[in-house]
Amino acid sequence: KYVGEAERTVRALFDLARQNKPAVIFLDEIDSLLSARGDGEQESTRRVKTEFLVQMQGVGKDDNGILVLGATNIPWDLDPAVRRRFQKKIYISLPEHEARYVMFKLNLGKTPHVLSEEDIEDLSERTEGFSGSDIATLTQEAIYEPLRKCQKATYFKKINGKYFVSNKNDPGAIEMKMIEIKDKENLEAPKVCKEDFLSALTKIRPTVSLKDLVKQEQFTEEFGQEG
Repeated sequence: KYVGEAERTVRALFDLARQNKPAVIFLDEIDSLLSARGDGEQESTRRVKTEFLVQMQGVGKDDNGILVLGATNIPWDLDPAVRRRFQKKIYISLPEHEARYVMFKLNLGKTPHVLSEEDIEDLSERTEGFSGSDIATLTQEAIYEPLRKCQKATYFKKINGKYFVSNKNDPGAIEMKMIEIKDKENLEAPKVCKEDFLSALTKIRPTVSLKDLVKQEQFTEEFGQEG
């Protein structure tokens, strides 16, 4: 009884968009749904792709006021008929230095830190080839570093009821471990610093290879345009 259910869902999606114009239909990882058709493909999958193609640019369909957007990291895997349906194929390249600088500040948000503008500039310089997702992962890793310092610390200092990470030679330092602090809400973790990011950089590497970038640029040169 479920035969044709997927196609009906696709039609319902576009019908809903037409009823609520102007509307945007965004298909993330579009290659997983509309990859190139082949001989060994299941009939149900082929019908869904055909329905998408008909709805995107079918005879008698009023698509004024509807914008269909698709995102993919492997555009060369898309079916040629799908590529024709999209009027523009825009290549969004990896973030440049200025963009990475802004991304670091956005990802840090309200996290307490002691990074200067020069520190963030230097980190932006060091992360050439990182994607926006890579920078988010790097920042998250760096934000965890103060907690790791607390876990590894063997000396703490109590000031105004708050516990701070200390060292053996610091006057007033108490030899203890974090697990021994009963009132954990009074533990003050160190603020995120540049060294935390440098430590995270030894663990987090760019996820986009040079080979992938070359393929993206070749596809853009043949079918698309720069974003």
